[in-house]
Amino acid sequence: MSHDHDDRPQLSPAQAAAVLTPPPGRTGGDLVVESLQGLGATTVFGLPGQHALGMFDALRRSSLRYVGLRVENNAGFAADAYGRITGEVAPLLLSTGPGALTSLAALQEAASASAPVLAIASQVPTAGLGGGRHGYLHELRDQQASVRDIVKSVHTVRAASQIPSAIAAAWESALTAPHGPVWVEIPQDVLLAETTLPVVSAMDATPRELYPRPELTIAAAHLLSNAERPVIIAGGGVVRSDASGKLRALAERIDAPVVTTFGGKGAFPWEHPLSLRSWLEDRHTTDFLEDADVLLVVGSGLGELSSNYHTFRPRGRVIQIEADAGKLESNHPALGIHSDAREALSDLLEAVERREDPDAADRVRTVLEKVRVRIEAQDLTLEQQVLAAVRQALPDGSPSFWDMTILSYWAWSAFDTRRPNTMHSAQGAGGLGYAFPAAIGAAAADPTTPVLAVSGDGGAMYSIAELATARQYDAPLTWLIVDDGGYGILREYMTDAYGEATGTELSRPDFVALAESFGVPAVRTTPESLAADLGKALATPGPSVVVLPALLRMFEPTHL
Repeated sequence: MSHDHDDRPQLSPAQAAAVLTPPPGRTGGDLVVESLQGLGATTVFGLPGQHALGMFDALRRSSLRYVGLRVENNAGFAADAYGRITGEVAPLLLSTGPGALTSLAALQEAASASAPVLAIASQVPTAGLGGGRHGYLHELRDQQASVRDIVKSVHTVRAASQIPSAIAAAWESALTAPHGPVWVEIPQDVLLAETTLPVVSAMDATPRELYPRPELTIAAAHLLSNAERPVIIAGGGVVRSDASGKLRALAERIDAPVVTTFGGKGAFPWEHPLSLRSWLEDRHTTDFLEDADVLLVVGSGLGELSSNYHTFRPRGRVIQIEADAGKLESNHPALGIHSDAREALSDLLEAVERREDPDAADRVRTVLEKVRVRIEAQDLTLEQQVLAAVRQALPDGSPSFWDMTILSYWAWSAFDTRRPNTMHSAQGAGGLGYAFPAAIGAAAADPTTPVLAVSGDGGAMYSIAELATARQYDAPLTWLIVDDGGYGILREYMTDAYGEATGTELSRPDFVALAESFGVPAVRTTPESLAADLGKALATPGPSVVVLPALLRMFEPTHL
């Protein structure tokens, strides 16, 4: 069999010489770094550890920018945010055992949010692999077993020549829809051993496209074109695939109201006449969705939060477009279309017939008015005032990252994101401590734009060490800490359920003095001065902290 090599890049004489006589002193760690560079990486996150030192030593011989955080879990959150903001793979360099295990909660969030994180972890020396209990430092019987249920794919290396292929395969997996975290594992001795392999050149790890099957597009277009009351639920898949423009065009072509999930915020313009906004934890919205005769769900699995805690019972036909095949029809019977959201919406736009509904905007206004009346009846002026102040202070193009705290839960439903891919939270996996380290990752992705992080005092204590990181890298971010003296939402849940709360009250530091001890300017604010103080902080270069002592309450749930 003959092969045609004419279309492959030809090496110049100088390049050929470099291949034949690679520079001395290179190790397996250099092959890792060269592979990342060959794939287009520019920034890596992580934390050094004994078994991973071969990778970190190689970093100084590379052009890669290293952003080191103080805790592996926080490094994972930073990589997660970098992947969400850029849509590019975010390499995360980890050590063995405790270092690897400490990253797991961040990798679970990346998996839930489909963030393309490439974790490269070291391992004990090759002789210690296989669960033989040799007593190496950091040794686990099966380190991969701890991550296999979390990540999309696991790639193992046992020899230096396997490194470029393993990293390229992981890279492709991370970027194949749906995006997600992947894991590469390399033993210490392989990272440290000198290599005479040629320097890794540019590599191609282009992910395969995920297109809808044409017969499903035709069926979906027929249902939407002939529907009497079509409605669209837009999830995070619309944002991740950069399909908000196509979503808007489709909604306007068939006059379909659109509600966005909490992960899909920004997928549809907040003030659009067809926008139901994000009030998914509201029975008026749930009733409206149930009344649709055709419901198009794009880039969402209709999980717990998106279904008003599984109280949503659609009565019409459901069309579900989802890149994760495991989420198709996982909660409701549907015409399931396994596809990237952008590709499916593009095909639907060509296939649907124009449909006019002069009453659609009025029906949307009616639902939003019912929601407004319900909220206003609950004496929640402070909460709305604080959220409005944040919106006033935050520039439209600035990304914001929200921890699991009461103000964030308000923001899921009530915050006008204004632009796609600018509001992110840890609502996928629901772990604490996401916002501030994620904001550091976003600042690394675009240091020209100020970033906002929002935490409660409980969640803030998970990430307080990263004040040193923010100062070290002079990151352009502002951290808003809402201090209510404990785990406020858990206090509320327990008081409602049991009459009193246990384990929710927290002793905490003077956050202003603590931030200043790190060299980070800080201010204590009030609801009345929040917009001004937050705006000033966001406009000032470098990191800053704004502390708001406030006891916020959630709006009443409608699913109980």
